[in-house]
Amino acid sequence: MKIAKKKSDLVKEATIQLLKEEPLCTITPDRGKEFTAHPDITEELNQVQFYFPLPRHPWDRGTNENTNGLLREYFPKGKDLTDIPEEYIQEKVDELNKRPRKCLGYKTPYEVYYSETLHLI
Repeated sequence: MKIAKKKSDLVKEATIQLLKEEPLCTITPDRGKEFTAHPDITEELNQVQFYFPLPRHPWDRGTNENTNGLLREYFPKGKDLTDIPEEYIQEKVDELNKRPRKCLGYKTPYEVYYSETLHLI
């Protein structure tokens, strides 16, 4: 019980810290116990709404599941990320954010977020 609460508090603090300056409409996490502090996050992030998918329905979060698969190409499950240089992680994040996505009309996440057109080769 204490471990779950501690993990929830860590996720809450990290989520608030990472998203407090970002434009948000909603947050759709998985159904993990680490998101039990979601009411606190909602309050801290200007009443942003949380939407939880139904149990055992990963297809409700298709883009997220696809992105997890892409991340696993660079960071295998169970790999300790503290052993990986920050520069390498950022390089891979940039690479994924500049990869066109069908769900975005073949624009990149970067183009959609920044309302900017990239000329990709």
